[in-house]
Amino acid sequence: MKTSYLIAGSLATVAALWLASPYVEELIRGKGGAATAPAAAPPTADVEAKTIRVRVRQSTAQPFTASLVLNGQTEPSRQATLKGRTAGQIVAVEASEGSIVNEGDVIARMDIEDREARLAEAKALVAQRRIEYGAASKLEAQGYQSQTKLAESKALLEVALTTLRRAELDIEYTVIRAPFDGVLQTRLVEVGDYVGVGDPVATVIDLDPLLAVAQVSEREFDGLTQGAEGQARIITGDVVDGRITYVSSVGESGTRTFRIELEIPNADLRLPAGLTSELIVPRETVMAHKLSPAALTLDDAGRVGLKVVDDDNIVRFHVVRLVADGPGGIWLAGLPDEVSIITVGQEFVQAGHPVIPVPDGAVAPAQPLASGGAS
Repeated sequence: MKTSYLIAGSLATVAALWLASPYVEELIRGKGGAATAPAAAPPTADVEAKTIRVRVRQSTAQPFTASLVLNGQTEPSRQATLKGRTAGQIVAVEASEGSIVNEGDVIARMDIEDREARLAEAKALVAQRRIEYGAASKLEAQGYQSQTKLAESKALLEVALTTLRRAELDIEYTVIRAPFDGVLQTRLVEVGDYVGVGDPVATVIDLDPLLAVAQVSEREFDGLTQGAEGQARIITGDVVDGRITYVSSVGESGTRTFRIELEIPNADLRLPAGLTSELIVPRETVMAHKLSPAALTLDDAGRVGLKVVDDDNIVRFHVVRLVADGPGGIWLAGLPDEVSIITVGQEFVQAGHPVIPVPDGAVAPAQPLASGGAS
């Protein structure tokens, strides 16, 4: 029993000494003992330890001409539907569909029938009326005929001349000709067909110049003017310079869009109408930065922008405007001409926070960079 008491007492003594050890250490410090507290870290080191390192890239703004890109298609610059101007049977066709025609080329001919006889009759009547008018003029000058008779003779001559002109035109209208240089798109008649006045005969289109046509929205309409330069990127791969020749002054009621026409050269008629194309129309020249889309971020209000580092190494947020985009990056306006853009770590810092900027390409610092963000 005495042995058990000794063991229990020893354990109690050890426990009491362990619990009292802090007080003993404090007592030793107060008496100038060897135990001392570790020295506090310098304030500047503590601040630096808490400051996030971010990777930045210096960017310089460049003049950039913003362009409006519209989807459209090619169309003929002119198109005419030829119709019968006199009635008759087609006796010859001299141009096939798809062929190139010049102004005045014959497309089809009608049967003249008795038109030449009527022309001869009209000519004879004109000759008779000229003689009658000449005789009346002499008699009136000698006082043997009144002015009324002279006026009547003159009127009859004018009627005869009008009849002659009609007979000549009637024969002329039996030949259907191309109104301008172009392509015979359709021919609606064959030999033996009867054509009445107003019946369609053929369609001729003009492909030089060619039109690249698109619809522009009401938001993008402002600033488009006739005479401005532009380009058409055709689905064939051709990129052709052109000029805006028409901008509609009235929008489509259903779509609120406006028609725009870009005139492009097509001297060899290689490009047909109906090809898918893009209209590229320059709008304005602005100072812009070319960047990766990954550098974009949002502020608390949901605005798209960039986080940058100012000269005092403080994070600043700039709202930006997208000017253009492409496979090589995006062009952004709304930034200072010279700016240090945060490319890694922008999601871990807020505007107004101090940071330690590390230029792109620099050796990695001892403290790790903030992870995430644009690369």
